[in-house]
Amino acid sequence: MSSFKPLDPLLHSQLRLAVMSLLIGLEEAEFTFLKEKTESTAGNLSVQLDKLEKAGYIKIEKSFRDKRPLTTCSITPAGVKAFESYVENLKNYIS
Repeated sequence: MSSFKPLDPLLHSQLRLAVMSLLIGLEEAEFTFLKEKTESTAGNLSVQLDKLEKAGYIKIEKSFRDKRPLTTCSITPAGVKAFESYVENLKNYIS
């Protein structure tokens, strides 16, 4: 079993993994886009994004567009590294 490296528990959550999977291919994404694509509630997504931001995996920017709040997320270099490592470790379990 020593060839199986531990999987990052932060990324092992379905919603957080979905968010990271979306962000890995995008420069940035709006909260509403992530909510729609993950089919999550605003509250749950907000909590999970906060966890990813506290880990340094994503960056969250809050601004306004036409006087309405706008939340934009982007993956950080640490997030890219963590995601790629997670995927590589997961491949060891599958193959």
